[in-house]
Parts: sequence; structure tokens; C-alpha cells
Amino acid sequence: MTPGVRLVVLGKQGAGKGTQCVRLSHYYSVPHISTGDMLRANVKTRTPLGLEAQARMDRGELLPDTLIMDMVRERLKERNVSSRGFILDGCPRTVVQAELLQDMLAPSSLDLVIDLEVPTELVLVRIASRRVCKDCQAIYSTSEPPVVKWICDVCGGMVQQRPDDTEEAVSRRLAAYEAETAPLIGWYEDRELLVRLDGVGTPDEVLERSIAAIEARRGTER
Repeated sequence: MTPGVRLVVLGKQGAGKGTQCVRLSHYYSVPHISTGDMLRANVKTRTPLGLEAQARMDRGELLPDTLIMDMVRERLKERNVSSRGFILDGCPRTVVQAELLQDMLAPSSLDLVIDLEVPTELVLVRIASRRVCKDCQAIYSTSEPPVVKWICDVCGGMVQQRPDDTEEAVSRRLAAYEAETAPLIGWYEDRELLVRLDGVGTPDEVLERSIAAIEARRGTER
């Protein structure tokens, strides 16, 4: 069996993080941990963390780093993570979160942080065509829809455009991402954990680049 991996994937909205994280999780047989999915699940099931997050969002407040990382900490304790590793999607987003994650992993560390680089103009096109299953969050597009139109291939849920995938909302998120993540990328570069990868191409092409970068870091050849 392919050895597991402890990986963080960074990239602006529409860079293909979700698609690559799913593919990498299958290749390395490790869980794909999406903080966005975890947050939605906690809110939906009304856990204490979910209730706190919902109350803050209802007040228009940003979620504190500690709340996000508390969810991550609980997930990292689960057996399938501790035995094989993980692929983190959407976290960390700030230097504070990165520091908290390093503390959680100590005395171990991450194997690699991949930053998927995609031009903003291409990201806007991708997001405009993106469609997502409202139940399992599987990602589709207008050019690659489900087999049965707008019924999820995975779970049978309705596939639709997210309300916040408008051009105005996406532009705000991209600006926030650039402001938050530029220091984070520098933080990981200083620790020699970051590799920048071209995120333009087919999903298979980007996957090949990602695997090659991971195996090069581990000193092995495919």
C-alpha cells in the first residue's frame, strides 16, 4: 500500500483544491478533511461548536481561529487520521491557524504544503460554472455535469449553484484570501514546507504534478 501523507493544500477559490484533495486522498488512502464541510456539518447537527459558529455568523462576525482549529483538533484525534495521515483543505488560512496546527502535530510535522496557483481571471470563470451537491458537497460544473442532469452521481442530492458564487461575492472572497494567505505562504516557505504548483490543466495533469512534488519531498521516485 502507498504510504500515507500529512498534507495541506492551499489555493484561492476556484483553484481546484477540492478536486485535487479528493483525488490525492484516494491515491494515498488518507481522509480528505475540509474545514468548510466540517463547519457545515457541525452547524447542521447543532453541536456546541456548530451552535457557537452559527451564532457568530448570524451576528455577522468572523469565526475565530481557535473555533476553527478546535474542530480540526477533534478530527485529527480520530483513528483513521492518526494511523495514516490526512489532507487538509481550507485550513490553515492564517498564520495563527498554522501555528496552532503545528502545535497539534508536534513532535511530528506536515510532509508538504501545496499552493495551487491559478490566474484570477480563470478562477472567476471556473466559479461561475461551478455547481455543488447540497448534501455531500460533490463538485461539478456546467461543462461537466452529473450523468442525470443536476442529480448528484454520488448521493442523489440536488446539484446547484452556491448562493455566494456570484461575481461580487467571489471578488470579496478572493481579496480576503490574498490578504490572509500571503503571510501564510511566506510562513511555510520560511520553514521549507511549501511548494508552488501550476494549477492550470486537466485534473489528471495537476494530480500528476502534486504526486511528483510529494514523492520528491520524500526522496522517492514514481
